[in-house]
Amino acid sequence: MSIKSIAQKQAIEQHARESEKTRVNVRSLNEECGIFGVWGCEDAAQLTYYGLHALQHRGQEGAGIVANNNGHLWQERGLGLLSDVFRDPERIKALVGKSAIGHVRYATAGSHGVENIQPLMVNFHDMQLALAHNGNLTNAMSLREQLEEDGSIFQSSSDSEILLHLIRRSKATTFVDKLKESLNTVRGGFAYLLLTPEGLYAALDPHAFRPFVVGQMPEGNYIVTSETAALDVIGARFVRDVQPGELLIINDDGLTIDTYTDKTTLNIDAMEYIYFARPDSTIYGVNVHKARKRMGAALAAEQPVPEADIVVGVPNSSLSAAAGFAEATGLPNELGLVKNQYIARTFIEPTQDKRERAVRMKLSAVKDVVRNKNVVLVDDSIVRGTTSMYIIRMLKEAGAKSVHVRIASPVFKFPSFYGIDMQTTDELMGANNTLDEMRTKIEADSLGFLSVKALVKAIDLPYDGKGTGLTTAYFDGHYPSPIYDYEASLSQFIAEGSVDFTEEPTTTYHPRQVASLRNEALQDDGTIHLDSQTIQGVEA
Repeated sequence: MSIKSIAQKQAIEQHARESEKTRVNVRSLNEECGIFGVWGCEDAAQLTYYGLHALQHRGQEGAGIVANNNGHLWQERGLGLLSDVFRDPERIKALVGKSAIGHVRYATAGSHGVENIQPLMVNFHDMQLALAHNGNLTNAMSLREQLEEDGSIFQSSSDSEILLHLIRRSKATTFVDKLKESLNTVRGGFAYLLLTPEGLYAALDPHAFRPFVVGQMPEGNYIVTSETAALDVIGARFVRDVQPGELLIINDDGLTIDTYTDKTTLNIDAMEYIYFARPDSTIYGVNVHKARKRMGAALAAEQPVPEADIVVGVPNSSLSAAAGFAEATGLPNELGLVKNQYIARTFIEPTQDKRERAVRMKLSAVKDVVRNKNVVLVDDSIVRGTTSMYIIRMLKEAGAKSVHVRIASPVFKFPSFYGIDMQTTDELMGANNTLDEMRTKIEADSLGFLSVKALVKAIDLPYDGKGTGLTTAYFDGHYPSPIYDYEASLSQFIAEGSVDFTEEPTTTYHPRQVASLRNEALQDDGTIHLDSQTIQGVEA
């Protein structure tokens, strides 16, 4: 390689690093991905495409589908939005078969290359296997190091690939036993879909950090996906939430619900209700839109703004909370900000004026609505604060007399390790500033957050077991499990006593602790079996 080409390569790499730094500064929180799987359905890949389209908000950096055509798996994947990856209709046509799994990705672990786009697919001498993963493994670095020392060769930098290596290296005799052994080795947040020529397998981590649901088509075919909104799009009926520690096996005989561990608890990530999930999704019996409205109403009670004239929500995820705030106070809920739904995803040069322009490309203030008004600006969270500052400036330039920011969640103080793209405290405004310092930096006239207690009450999870059934560690520092490879990163907070970790569960959470779930008939072997033609075992 010539000196010139080396210099060019270094310049490109430096530009990529700067672009990624800027992208971090202007984006909001990001979920790792959305997953969708179907067994035994005509045009399975097309159905998977529709399901993934409903999950596009969960990942916008890459998409892929693997189809099972009479025992042969075929993969199509690429970088970009789902519609970009499958812009050529021939790519969907190539995915022939009655079963498929799909994935939309946002990277929390691993680089942004095509090699990390899922589903990951491997061809062993005796079988094919494809995998899609939503979440983040907290012991991935240790496991990967050990696997590499033992001779494993990784094709990606994603933590998702680890499960494939564990399955292959297992000495168990059957595939299900290999899978169970591997699932008991990984830690952290995971919802897995695995496709083989013989069946579709779904597994949820022992804490149920990520949402995962089962649906059924009118013809009797089963669907497993990240959110109920994807079921609605394809006309499937909701059957049940996948429970922590469960292993679902779907084949031509129907759906069998097994478990890979009986050491489970319930710790649904509260950020799913606050921000990530679609408002038309339901998680463990709680509709996301209604939960967000209750958060807004609770915020109005805890953090009132006596001089307010109007309420304005930040599109799109904060509109439900803004409606709740306005309804509780009797204030007009105005469309003071409009979001450009068609903005292209571009890398922005790392200068302040261009970062601000990136926000203005996404949002516009409606001058005739906010002029001469004392505005309550309702948002779902403040992570880095950069976007909040630009929005406040925009409203004031549009003529707002004052902007009072109200956040429908507690202060984000600690990192997430279970599948949200926020694994250090360096970027967290709430971890490094007092409330007044935060208010000053974002240039708000006042700033208020929802309390953890009010958040839990607003979500109103119909749960009567130990704890709240929710993960609120990012706000209160109480992590519901050890964080393994990441523990050293919180050494300062551990020394201060501001964070703590619950040991892995030693007892069994039972689904009957959630009122929205119904009794299900157990088989003699401890599993639950649902017929492939009719929904059995679940009360309508």
